[in-house]
Amino acid sequence: MQKTAAGMRPAYAYRERLSPSLWVLVSAAVVGPMAALVLTPIAPTLALVVGAVVGIGVVALLIALSPVIEVRDGWLRAGRAKIEVRYLGEPESFTGEEARQARGPQLDPRSWLLLRAGVDPIVRVPVEDPRDPAPSWLISTRTPDRLSAAIRAARPGD
Repeated sequence: MQKTAAGMRPAYAYRERLSPSLWVLVSAAVVGPMAALVLTPIAPTLALVVGAVVGIGVVALLIALSPVIEVRDGWLRAGRAKIEVRYLGEPESFTGEEARQARGPQLDPRSWLLLRAGVDPIVRVPVEDPRDPAPSWLISTRTPDRLSAAIRAARPGD
């Protein structure tokens, strides 16, 4: 396990990539044969090569562009956004109907969101910085209990 020099804590308390589901990847891979089909009348060999490159490229792009959630060195990073954990309140985990309510009717429109289709559980983290316009962060995660625990553990004084 990696250690930081100052605090001897793990460098990553939590890290998760919200990669697309298998069905999304399979659906995206169909783009390759479609590209090959378009080029088949022109040059069949070229069509196979282009189809393979396009199919692999689309799947690789979907995986590479997936947002990462991590708690590390006193920061919560979700996608391109980051906030110091000292400004965060007590995280709440939601699954099933509770998660649907938190994403829908109970959602504050000023909240910062990182929501992904196909990832049902979410964590809502209140922001306690009075200068921050977002009252909370809503983050899709496959392991809400682990993310909540990592945020709690990273907060100063906990």
